[in-house]
Amino acid sequence: MEGNRNEYNKVLANTNDEEVLLNLVRRRYADSIAVLEVNSVSTSLEWKKSIGLAAKFFDGDLSDNNLGLSGDGSYSEKPTITYLPLNGSDYVKNVLSPISLDTILLLTRSGWAADRVIRLTVNKINGVNNASEASGPTPSMAPKYQEFRLVSDQIKVLQKMDSFTLGYQLEGDSRRLGFLVKPSQRNTPEVMAFLDAINVKTPNNIIPITSDYSGDGGGNTIEINVRSLAGIQFFLSHGVMVPKEDIDKGRVQITKTSTGEVFDWNNVLSDLFVVHSSKDKPESSGVSVQYRGHWFYIKDNDMQSKYTLMLLNQISALQSGTVEKAGPVLTLPVSQ
Repeated sequence: MEGNRNEYNKVLANTNDEEVLLNLVRRRYADSIAVLEVNSVSTSLEWKKSIGLAAKFFDGDLSDNNLGLSGDGSYSEKPTITYLPLNGSDYVKNVLSPISLDTILLLTRSGWAADRVIRLTVNKINGVNNASEASGPTPSMAPKYQEFRLVSDQIKVLQKMDSFTLGYQLEGDSRRLGFLVKPSQRNTPEVMAFLDAINVKTPNNIIPITSDYSGDGGGNTIEINVRSLAGIQFFLSHGVMVPKEDIDKGRVQITKTSTGEVFDWNNVLSDLFVVHSSKDKPESSGVSVQYRGHWFYIKDNDMQSKYTLMLLNQISALQSGTVEKAGPVLTLPVSQ
């Protein structure tokens, strides 16, 4: 048990990452994906050992007598692994349903950087576009993303300054997700610039957050258009660097700018998620898979991509179950 449990653990973790990466590559090539979940692992261990003693004695010379000792042992292990294909209607609904705001709150309060979570899970905030065109099959025209990158950078700064908190605002017997700006920092240049960038005009400290997206929050709310798990997978699949020969043979959709030039998806994902490709198996990789005659891999020292892959795994797990409301109740007074 001491020698084998950790080996099973490492294999399960590694093969899970490989399957996730393989499906992202498949999405980039517009190929169908498949998910095989390890449902159970059982194993039986058996030790066999025996020992024997043999002797022969003769009436003649003592040198003719002999005594023999023999022994043998054997060890066998018989693992049984059960796979569960995920392809039923419930699974498809979970994959296509938008990520809940409760999931976003849980992730940000569990230690994940808010800007990473937002970039991964959100299509738009109050009309500011986060490459929403990339939340499905590769678009033919370049997405809009520059303004949102500014917003995500501002969120990173505000989190470092400890300027805001996400939590629930009480409204009678119900509670609603809200964005709390700490009163002492409400009028700082950083907070004012962020609220202006997402078109929020209210002077209140607590700004309601809703996923009922209309495209116009009226300046009093933060409307978030949230991606589905499939949308997140499509979005990240554009970080796959496709081999030139596959591009030349038209095996993937090419995105172009308004001037007709080939759009570089690294502009959107370079600091979030990048998958390299090579003809030969990479010597140093965090995770790698072989597909269509090439190796696709995340570099072992690419911490940003490895963290994003880890976050994607957690979102996938959360999307398969119910997320309990987890966050503080925002009770600070509202300034009018």
